[in-house]
Amino acid sequence: MKVLLLNGSTRKNGCTYVALSEVAKALNAEGVETEILQMGGEPIRECIGCDGCAGKSRCVFTDDVVNQWIEKACQADGFIFGSPVYFAHPTGSLLSALDRLFYAGGDAFAHKPGAAIVSARRAGTTASLDVLNRFFADAQMPVVSSTYWNMVHGTAPEQVKEDPEGMQTLRNLGRNMAWLLKCIALGRENGMEPTRAETCQRTNFIR
Repeated sequence: MKVLLLNGSTRKNGCTYVALSEVAKALNAEGVETEILQMGGEPIRECIGCDGCAGKSRCVFTDDVVNQWIEKACQADGFIFGSPVYFAHPTGSLLSALDRLFYAGGDAFAHKPGAAIVSARRAGTTASLDVLNRFFADAQMPVVSSTYWNMVHGTAPEQVKEDPEGMQTLRNLGRNMAWLLKCIALGRENGMEPTRAETCQRTNFIR
């Protein structure tokens, strides 16, 4: 079993990385492999709704990391998306990446557990979690919870490590993710496969 953790921060080893690393340690302790994907400072194109990805599981834009991440997502069993909070929402680059990941590669995420974590100096955390959790809801993904909202506070990595309840929440998230992954694997060993969703109906509100 493997979980991909996506660092939506331009700071490779900043607060969000510390938070994701804490989740990864808990997953590793439960025997789950992890990989942290770095957004970094490279430009990320936004989705333009061109439908050029239809039936291809690839985005038409090939000059950034999105298609590489779709390929990795196909081989992963679970996902954790992390973002810093600058202006009461996740980073624009992360949202652009997620729009294209789910639009072009949605099949790679369906029925696989997901969770979001955020880091902030003070406020905007719950609003940011709400935005990120919507990706899971639209892709038939079980959302993994913890013992509090998945957030840490601090303006520097050292301060995040001094947020004991935040770090505890992330460790519990990792353990819950590992538990659910093992439950899914056990179910499949006993013939339990994901349901097949209806997709034929489409409502247009303006006719």
